[in-house]
Amino acid sequence: MKTKVAIKGAAFFAFHGFYAEERKAGTHFLIDAEVELKSFDSNEDNITDTVNYEHLYNICKSEMEVTQKLLETVVFNIINRFKHDLHNVTAGKVRMEKLGPQLGGKVEKAIVEMEF
Repeated sequence: MKTKVAIKGAAFFAFHGFYAEERKAGTHFLIDAEVELKSFDSNEDNITDTVNYEHLYNICKSEMEVTQKLLETVVFNIINRFKHDLHNVTAGKVRMEKLGPQLGGKVEKAIVEMEF
């Protein structure tokens, strides 16, 4: 049975950006993160048989606290943490949205998405 665990719209204020002004001022970000489990066939109602979505959130939160120039680096680090820290997963996807990027015109968001 295919089972996915996800968080959607996790909101963060962080200081990622290529330009020094972005890293100084900070901005708002949203993250959607999803993992697919190897299996879930337990009737025991035990959280150790799945991935706790709180763990997904905490991985995203800890990586958002480390300022990076590239959004791709942040997403890559989150994906790698999912692959290495979560032992019951076979696939995952992370989508990061940077709200209101300063590009010289009205842009709602910039998006980076990676999956394994």
